Amino acid sequence: MKSNKLSNALIPVISVLLGLIAGAVIMVISGYNPASAYLSIFQMVFMDPYYAGETFVTMIPLILSGLSVAFAFRTGLFNIGVEGQLLVGWLASVAAALAVPDLPKILAIPFCILVAAVAGGLWGFIPGLLKARFHVHEVITTIMMNYIALHMTNAIIRNFLFAKGEHTPVIPDNASLSSQFLTDLTTGSRLHWGIIVSLIGAFVMWFLLWRTTKGFELRAVGYNPDASRYAGMNVNRNIIISLVIAGAFAGAAGSTLGLGTYHFMTINGDFTGIGFDGIAVALLGLNTSFGVVLAAYLFAALETGGISMQSLGIPNDLVQVIIALIIFFVASSYIIKWAMARLKKGGEVS
Repeated sequence: MKSNKLSNALIPVISVLLGLIAGAVIMVISGYNPASAYLSIFQMVFMDPYYAGETFVTMIPLILSGLSVAFAFRTGLFNIGVEGQLLVGWLASVAAALAVPDLPKILAIPFCILVAAVAGGLWGFIPGLLKARFHVHEVITTIMMNYIALHMTNAIIRNFLFAKGEHTPVIPDNASLSSQFLTDLTTGSRLHWGIIVSLIGAFVMWFLLWRTTKGFELRAVGYNPDASRYAGMNVNRNIIISLVIAGAFAGAAGSTLGLGTYHFMTINGDFTGIGFDGIAVALLGLNTSFGVVLAAYLFAALETGGISMQSLGIPNDLVQVIIALIIFFVASSYIIKWAMARLKKGGEVS
């Protein structure tokens, strides 16, 4: 059992290394120096306080988006609707902040985050209900809900919350997650208290899934719906609950954008991409809370470090290629497991 857990934990590590090696090969073929590229990323992300802070800013919504996907995976569902749930949570948090300008900060911030989580949960409820009652596959419905969310939030902003600059009014200070302390600590970055919100979210997912009866029930339904039904569990209700909770995580991710990073919501011409990146984060993090946090940091570091690569004349698209390669190797985990087993037995891997 312990050896299986160790081998499973090594898979994402090996996948990252293989992805970086493959990326280095592509850079060499393209005429770039991979050592200089990776060193520049390391120096920017770890040695420069400003970009270190910006890395955490990028990481915050990625953690919560990854948790949304991971939670659904753990319960046997595939939540492709994180992007839409994030958008409605983003708008809901901003609208809630604008509605309570006089509420004390200690109450306003939790209230706005809760409103965002409820909005995201309601957006997850619809595909959950369709899955439970009519057996409509959640992949189809959640994808469709993404487009509805994108155009619906844009319409609401244009008609009810429009301000100059194609966005909503700026939220009042009482609902802001900004921190002068964190900004000064990182020499002017946008780092805010949303990092605490995301880490609390990771703890909540772990506690709910592994330390509560409801979490056991949700995982059991995901593993085997028929056996769970035979054991007396309400499978349909648990499907709905699972997607509602997954949506709540995504909605909370949106609140960190509205209350922390931007302090308003823009009219979006396209998806943010954060919700879709959450799928890769969950995959690399093996659908565990701790793994999602680490994977989100890696993806954020690569995205932020792409700026340093551009200064060396390396196209930023190459960073996306490296991320895609890492995901490819994670998806090819069977091959990695087979190679590890052959090495363990002393055989040669062909």
